[in-house]
Amino acid sequence: MTTWLVLAKAGSKRISEGYDDNPATHYSWDSTVNNHAKLKVGDVIALWDGTELLGLSVIEGIEVGQGEKDTPYCLKCGKADVAERKKKLPRFVCWNQECKHESDQAGWKRKRVTTYRSRHEAGWIDARGTLIAPELRALCMQPASQNSLRELRPDDFRHAITHGGVPLPLSVVDTTQRMITEGHGTATIRVRKGQPAFRKHLLEVFGEMCAFTGPAPGQALEAAHLYSYAAKGRHHKGGGLLLRRDLHRLFDLGLIAVCPQTKTLHVADALRAYPDYAKLNDSPLTVRVTDDHLKWLTKHWAMHRAGTDAHASPACPRRGGHRIEH
Repeated sequence: MTTWLVLAKAGSKRISEGYDDNPATHYSWDSTVNNHAKLKVGDVIALWDGTELLGLSVIEGIEVGQGEKDTPYCLKCGKADVAERKKKLPRFVCWNQECKHESDQAGWKRKRVTTYRSRHEAGWIDARGTLIAPELRALCMQPASQNSLRELRPDDFRHAITHGGVPLPLSVVDTTQRMITEGHGTATIRVRKGQPAFRKHLLEVFGEMCAFTGPAPGQALEAAHLYSYAAKGRHHKGGGLLLRRDLHRLFDLGLIAVCPQTKTLHVADALRAYPDYAKLNDSPLTVRVTDDHLKWLTKHWAMHRAGTDAHASPACPRRGGHRIEH
């Protein structure tokens, strides 16, 4: 599998328009972009905005189509390798190393293009604040490349993400990639902020109550879907809880999980250095959950605490790392 760094920024893909990007769910490009046909299902996709890393995921699918597009070309050499400057004049510059012509105008022609649109919602991990532009460029196979789609050195990129100043666990990415590779039909379980109506429903059911810590201001609570809402397209019975915003994020990353056997929290070792989070370990849920909730929580637990078997239901560890015997 290949790891790609892709640029998701308004106006980033030369002068062309019409790209439909949402970093957390999908990314679009076409056959005028270098490396356009090289991205494959199962590849890791890391999106940045030219300044910092936005997040990363795994490509679940690529929709391929046909379209028309107005593309610029250099008035001197005739090649379609023209970039539009935002501040410096002349407005257009040819990127062809043998030309580099600068002009206030460019030629335009309409052409048929192949369009591509990735789907990568299930494995998405927000990574803002982890890597900045110089660090990302240094991790590319070709650090001096100006392409919108660039290949990264996968092992070095992974090390930078997991051992940096803001290390990120990659269990969601790894599990999603494994399921795609092995052909599993099981949806990756994610936590997403729900629509207003869903949040309102949860507030009616639970009140202003964080499922992990208890009473909390409504403004601090988010509606956490215990499954991939974007993938399934509808709300499931017992598929949501209210979580405090920071705990929602940590649950999303698998740093906090709920043991389905004891209905208690398990805090990952990476959080034990923080007293406010460490004291949550082994604490019970503060709300009554149904069998439907437990079904989804079991899937989340299996993903983040069961190694490679996404369908396993492992015993819950006690404090000190001991396991409950059956």
